[in-house]
Amino acid sequence: MAHAVKELYPDVRLAIGPPTSDGFYYDFDCPKSLTNDDLPKIEEKMREIINADRPFVRKELSREEAVTFFRKRCESYKVELLEEIEDEVVSVYEEGDFVDLCRGSHLKSTGDVKAFKLLSVAGAYWRGDENNKMLQRIYGAAFPEEKKLNEYLDFLEEVKRRDHRRLGKELDLYSINDEIGAGLVLWHPRGAIIRKVIEDFWRDEHQKAGYQILYTPHIAKLDLWKKTGHVKFYAENMYSPMEIEGLEYEIKPMNCPFHISIYKSHLRSYRDLPVRFAELGTVYRHERSGVLHGLLRVRGFTQDDAHIFCNEEQIEDEVLRVLDFTLFILKTFGFSDYDIYLSTRPEKYVGTLDEWERATNALRDALEHKGLKYSIDPGEGVFYGPKIDIKVKDCLGRPWQCSTIQVDFNIPERLDVTYRGSDSKAYRPIMIHRALMGSLERFFGILIEHYAGAFPLWLSPVQVSILTISQHHVEYGMSIMEALRREGLRVELDTRNEKVGYKIREATLLKTPYLCIIGDKEKANNSVNVRKRGGENIGEMSLENLKTILKEEITNRR
Repeated sequence: MAHAVKELYPDVRLAIGPPTSDGFYYDFDCPKSLTNDDLPKIEEKMREIINADRPFVRKELSREEAVTFFRKRCESYKVELLEEIEDEVVSVYEEGDFVDLCRGSHLKSTGDVKAFKLLSVAGAYWRGDENNKMLQRIYGAAFPEEKKLNEYLDFLEEVKRRDHRRLGKELDLYSINDEIGAGLVLWHPRGAIIRKVIEDFWRDEHQKAGYQILYTPHIAKLDLWKKTGHVKFYAENMYSPMEIEGLEYEIKPMNCPFHISIYKSHLRSYRDLPVRFAELGTVYRHERSGVLHGLLRVRGFTQDDAHIFCNEEQIEDEVLRVLDFTLFILKTFGFSDYDIYLSTRPEKYVGTLDEWERATNALRDALEHKGLKYSIDPGEGVFYGPKIDIKVKDCLGRPWQCSTIQVDFNIPERLDVTYRGSDSKAYRPIMIHRALMGSLERFFGILIEHYAGAFPLWLSPVQVSILTISQHHVEYGMSIMEALRREGLRVELDTRNEKVGYKIREATLLKTPYLCIIGDKEKANNSVNVRKRGGENIGEMSLENLKTILKEEITNRR
């Protein structure tokens, strides 16, 4: 692809072009503004290069030779990369008169490329830094046969159909407004209803599981974040401090210091442990504008956060409880397939190696005790401790990071958290950080795409739409609506002077699970005619039968 772009636009300068988990891309500094309309022309040139069947030839150059070579070709981005490489010898690959810096390896020749497609053009800052020049990135995919490529393109079409940004607008669930600020979510009434259902379920289940629900402020003194280590290890994700009456305050990126303060408000005994605090706490992270993505990457979000204070002997049991709780929550929302990772000590960390080893072993023992398959994710722990990450897979098999369980020996030490042992001496508890859904915003975005906006009945913002055929049926329709609302159901009544077919189509587009059509027959029989959003016509039934069907489906959360 780079060769084709270079032939078509000789003044282009090449940046980087790596493979990705689902394709490839290349970044270009091109005087011409590329668009998707340019992709067919680039593809045509690529086919010419493929048909020429030229071999890929690997050559080794000294770093100095390579710098000289690419400098002569005015490839300044390659020169910048070479000047940072420590190796004395580097490799380049050539085919025909095209040469690129690359570690390799490659296919034997260009003719070995069988099926490919260029997908889109996007902007990308050089090296991901918004202070650098904006480059143009072309995305593509390649497969060993046309059939696999077509399957992948069908998959991408399904991804587009389920895109939560499009569905969020079509279903009037949420918006992100530039007047408010990038990455800050406005929950519309329909989306807010779903959020309330999720929150109510979350709080009820946490109280059953022995957690105490908390609420905490959105800001705290900067000194607190210095004590916890966030200023030193997490500053790039925090916003600039604000001054209030001569003191510096910081908007919170985490909830944990607040939960610690509540823990420390009482003298705790070993008999009190474990103490389990939980909060739907809104936090703020400094995310670059280039990585913001609908609900999946935002600047303000609500974590389903919890912190467990326990002694070291209780760690494994508590982690086991959290694992069971996590899988129950995920299954309830329709996720039964997932990958589990044990993330170990990163390069920048606090605490002793012994503490890290003990914490890591506790997490590993809990996973093995449950018989759960997991992979090691080396160096991906947080600065204060190792963690278990659970990535759920949606109906398309895409993994999403949601749940995390982290063991922390460090912050209790920094903030002098203690409990009294049986000998009346002060001991340091262990702190387990834990989130099941991750953030409500991200989890909601995943749910939208998983269900393509057609939420199960218990989550749907409107569960039943009552559609009157004419104005003669409005009064009866209102009585049905009131009866269903008394049962706690979320019901809308459409009395517009429109054809019933139009009303059915409108309610179906809004993905309302059940539609009740009201006409002369239903009014005379004191009944309703029921159909489902997928087009299934259930037929006429009594209101009591409908209530039974709805209640059973909601109770079972199918």
